[in-house]
Amino acid sequence: MKILTFTGQTPSEALKKAKLEIGDEGMLIETREVQKKGLGRPAIYEIVIGIEESELKKSQILSTNYSNFNKPLHKQKPIKQESEDILFDISNAAEQISKISEVTDPLSDYGVSKPKVASLEPKELKEIKSEINKLGDKVKLIQNMFWDEKAPDLQNSIPPEFAEIYRLASQSGMSREHLEGIMKMTLEHMPHKMKENSATVKRYFQTLLRKMIPIRLESTPSYGSKKVIMLVGPTGVGKTTSIAKLAARYSYLMEKKYKVGLVVLDTYRIGAVEQLMQYARMMKLGIETVVDPADFTTALNSLRHCDYILIDTMGSSPYDKGKIEKIYECLKDTNNTEYNIDVVLVMPSSIKYEDLKATYDNFDTLNIDTLMFTKLDETRGFGNIFSLSYETKKPISYFSVGQEVPEDLVSASGDFLVECLLHGFNRGKI
Repeated sequence: MKILTFTGQTPSEALKKAKLEIGDEGMLIETREVQKKGLGRPAIYEIVIGIEESELKKSQILSTNYSNFNKPLHKQKPIKQESEDILFDISNAAEQISKISEVTDPLSDYGVSKPKVASLEPKELKEIKSEINKLGDKVKLIQNMFWDEKAPDLQNSIPPEFAEIYRLASQSGMSREHLEGIMKMTLEHMPHKMKENSATVKRYFQTLLRKMIPIRLESTPSYGSKKVIMLVGPTGVGKTTSIAKLAARYSYLMEKKYKVGLVVLDTYRIGAVEQLMQYARMMKLGIETVVDPADFTTALNSLRHCDYILIDTMGSSPYDKGKIEKIYECLKDTNNTEYNIDVVLVMPSSIKYEDLKATYDNFDTLNIDTLMFTKLDETRGFGNIFSLSYETKKPISYFSVGQEVPEDLVSASGDFLVECLLHGFNRGKI
């Protein structure tokens, strides 16, 4: 089957273009808006049409008895909208097949043995069996068509009990490669009895995901030592707000009230510096600003009395090598000092996995220790977080779940992330 796309400023305009080119012979698969209407630009809609190649006989298509093939394009619904009705018809068809299959040779009801010679079977019974076989093949064909759209490319077919968990994971933004690997692992190692029930499949899958997520448990400085934490990452991800949340957490929310100092490298953004200084005044914290990397160690030394030193860095594009290099110079200058800096890469949870991975790859030159994810309250998919942590083997330390300081910062846990991944973000479960 060839897949063709047609675009227009309205769905009807795109449909007219399709009819002009292929008539009413195609199957309408999907209608979607690919560009929203904006200032000075129109909306753009795209329709996806499937049509059999010329060398295939039309009878091969019509034999599926799938209603969308028999309708002109302007009367068709997208295949995704009709799938529930089709699957309902499949269910009815399967039930009918089951009932028909139970029909036995009428002679057996009277104690007469069934003739062993096929030619002696009544003509009507032969026709019924032939129709059963045809109908069964059609049901399997349609079922496979819809399952192939969902199932990973594995050698073994996936039991129906796995359909829900696969759908949830695939819609979460998880890397397809990771999802297929996990499904394969589950199918190979999960006890056979557990595979028969979708609820036990889900519990097993949740447990497996939790074990695959590396987590850095929160710890406090030992006596006479200090923790130095540097937050790095792209612009606009919430580093400055996260620094304020951490400062308030360590100063007021722990069992012990620790002394906290702040260092600001982000002198390019005056607003960010002023914002952090305002937080420092409110919480009565020491704060130092650094313009030149050579002054970085001096700033740390001026805060050596603190238990925690938190460093806010300049936001930069993952592809701005110059700014990342300046941060690296600061870290390099502390190699021969007593300071062991924990570098935390801060990223938003609201971008796709491929963008998270590209960001990580470009900041990895700073020797990332842990990951922090922000904006968990602004997204519905969390599989991208799982995939990045699983792929890089870097532990997650914190989640930022809103703008409130310091309430909307939680110490990372595998249970929380898996709950978000499969059921969405729920503030009540923090």
